[in-house]
Amino acid sequence: MLQTQLRPSTQLKPLTTAHLAQTMALIELTAAELEQKVQAELAKNPALEVKDTRHCPVCKRQYAENGLCPRCHPKVSHQLDQPIIFVSPRHDFIRTPRNESETQDRELQLAKEDLSTYVLKQIAPELPVEDRQIAAYILSNLDEDGLLEIPLVEVARYYHVPISRVESVVELIQHADPIGVGSPSPQEAMLVQLDVLSEHHPVPLHADAAIREGLDLLSRHQYVELARLIGIQVHQVEKIARFISDNLNPFPGRAFWGDIRSGFSDNPPVYTQPDAIITTIDNSPESPLVVEVFSPYAGILRVNPLFRQAIEEVSKENTEQWKSDLSRAELLVKCLQQRTTTIVRLMRRLAVIQREFILRGDQFLRPQTRASLAQELDVHESTISRAVANKSVQIPNGHIIPLSKFFDRSLQVRTALKQIIQEEKSPLSDSAISELLEEQGYSVARRTVAKYRAMEGILPSHLRQSPETV
Repeated sequence: MLQTQLRPSTQLKPLTTAHLAQTMALIELTAAELEQKVQAELAKNPALEVKDTRHCPVCKRQYAENGLCPRCHPKVSHQLDQPIIFVSPRHDFIRTPRNESETQDRELQLAKEDLSTYVLKQIAPELPVEDRQIAAYILSNLDEDGLLEIPLVEVARYYHVPISRVESVVELIQHADPIGVGSPSPQEAMLVQLDVLSEHHPVPLHADAAIREGLDLLSRHQYVELARLIGIQVHQVEKIARFISDNLNPFPGRAFWGDIRSGFSDNPPVYTQPDAIITTIDNSPESPLVVEVFSPYAGILRVNPLFRQAIEEVSKENTEQWKSDLSRAELLVKCLQQRTTTIVRLMRRLAVIQREFILRGDQFLRPQTRASLAQELDVHESTISRAVANKSVQIPNGHIIPLSKFFDRSLQVRTALKQIIQEEKSPLSDSAISELLEEQGYSVARRTVAKYRAMEGILPSHLRQSPETV
């Protein structure tokens, strides 16, 4: 009797796992990638079909089920802070730039490649094809500091591979630029950097022990206690501290990585097909935001009802194949719906939280993390990371920006920094800029000012020309 009760649970578990795995894989795809995947499935699976649809003669969008265009006849909200959001299955009607100047401006807005993509491009040639998906999954779970947010054992379980295989992928990631990226902690990131640095430069004795055993004491400048802990002289600890301060970075994601970060890239990546468009009704900033989420084949992909009926009549030798096709079709349709629901919930919440940023610019971005948004939406943080990765959004001013920009905690500070430099009467040092930022409520160290300045492609003070001499 007990076995009979357990049997249904055992049968359902693989289906649940397959549903979750495919949903997560679809969430990770951009709208363009998703369209290609669905087209491939339509080509090889006779159980799938696309319903006939009607389109608006004005904007060419697909009519909603009630027969009205979701863009030209939206359900207007009386609450200004509540966005109007709808799903569109096509993206061939994206507005083109009005002129060459707008095109150039848009490209400048997109001249920053995300860290995950940057690292994956470096290591992909060295990875076996079957490990590239593991690497992409690991990189999609990095936090803003470039550190890994999930344990390696979770990755191994997710892909059903030995943990040693995951460790080898992580090791390759850690030795990409920026060195230490993908480490589970600042401590390990610094140890990786130290190991790489030792191949070309002299490293103080016991530096690795100081990081491994006494990083907390080192960060609090408790050099006497650290010297006693690892059995060396205080002056040696001071030398180690200076070396670490000058050469190592506990947060690799904050380092200067890639040509784009330094402002010297000749061919910056450009988003040409956003995954969502945010506008306002009648272009009025006093109206609710209208968010159009692109989800190819949403609402028009379905399981062919005639195929389902025909299974009853098919010969026995073909029954298993037909049932397999039907099962794959049903799973794809369900997972596509789940992907759409997740991204709609994400965009709805972002449109509420970041309304001022969307309408008024970078200085109005509200700091938030993927973890906090995941908690609000009651989903796993990795789900938000996947939904954000490689996606882009067109905002009301016409610019297409990475969706990850909504989570850029340094954006406000960098915007304030640029404003200070634009208004300087004579070139200000990084220390002086740090003090001015402190007055505005941003506690930023001089070295961080230098990093943000480089990210924005701004020269140091001794190379900036004073406006008075122009």
